[in-house]
Amino acid sequence: MIYCVEDDAGVRNMMVYTLNASGYETSGFPDGAGLFQALAQHRPQLILLDIMLPGMDGIEILKKLKAQSATADIPVIMATAKGTEYDKVVGLDLGADDYLAKPFGMMEMVSRVRAVLRRAAPKDTAKTLRVGQLELNPGGHTVSAGGRPVQLTLKEFELLRLFMENPGQVFTREQLLSSIWSQDYIGETRTVDVHVGTLRTKLGACGDAIKTVRGVGYRMEDRQ
Repeated sequence: MIYCVEDDAGVRNMMVYTLNASGYETSGFPDGAGLFQALAQHRPQLILLDIMLPGMDGIEILKKLKAQSATADIPVIMATAKGTEYDKVVGLDLGADDYLAKPFGMMEMVSRVRAVLRRAAPKDTAKTLRVGQLELNPGGHTVSAGGRPVQLTLKEFELLRLFMENPGQVFTREQLLSSIWSQDYIGETRTVDVHVGTLRTKLGACGDAIKTVRGVGYRMEDRQ
């Protein structure tokens, strides 16, 4: 199930129609109130969220989604007005997984939905990763730090997974943007810094294992 939040009925209906025709069960809502009512009944695979909405705007909705454990790891694609780099960066910094700049084509939308769902799909055969007191289970999408469960957004989870799969390897900010956000994403590298900072905070003392390599990027200290 995919949820589309778009106040323009014509655009919303086209999005729903296209996604249904592409094989995805889809429901549309004109505002945040309708979205949260639906979330109380059913958890979707992904949310397409417009920023410019009546009442609670898309940024506020995204903040609320990421603040609740039941919805924090649902992938979100933000729809932003063309040329609004600020909204794009803010959305990504808050945990959005991708963005669409309006006006966008329906096939572009489907392509980005597929890409995000592919990245978010659980990898059941992957082994549990351990570095020091950090433990990450890819199949169950769970993380613990010092025996304490930690709730991460999808982007934070994928960042930590990349670091734990490659302890000791230095990643530039550009490499992290390409690997975690998407190969064609071009954005400010401070997006990476914000996510790494939030990840460290959530991991508590274990977050110290993620080291800053001055002038280059980040690496996970090998504490095996």
